[in-house]
Amino acid sequence: MEKKLQSFYTIRFNDSDPFGHLNNARYIDYFLNAREDHLKEYYQIDLRKFAAQGIGWVVSLHEIQYIRPANYNERVCIQSELLELADSHLLVEMLMLDEAAENLKAILWTKFTCISIKTGKRENHSAEFMDFARAMLTAGRDATGGLRGRVEVLMKKP
Repeated sequence: MEKKLQSFYTIRFNDSDPFGHLNNARYIDYFLNAREDHLKEYYQIDLRKFAAQGIGWVVSLHEIQYIRPANYNERVCIQSELLELADSHLLVEMLMLDEAAENLKAILWTKFTCISIKTGKRENHSAEFMDFARAMLTAGRDATGGLRGRVEVLMKKP
């Protein structure tokens, strides 16, 4: 099963600031849209089906670091992977890179907490979901160093 998922997007004019850079707040939209696309394309996961079963995930934490600007009309590569799986949350890493996937532009760690749509309260993942998600989990990534530690690792890569 593929674990590092990726797709390509073009930075739109209406998402740019007066300098022609992707607006800081819009990075999160690009990342979250890419993650949803990745789940559909690679795993055939439609989040509406989970919602129909009364299960959803809310963002409980975003941690982002901007490295280089993404410019208007630039084609970027967005990668995502599951770093951490717990009883009631997921930690997903998303990278925005240049089109060649060589130069890091931004990194986002998002913690998604599982909730019951009916009650709006935290809920543990089902055993079936945990089994499926374990297959998506990226092995060998240590999130204990935090986002800053991960950026240092990524910036040292040749």
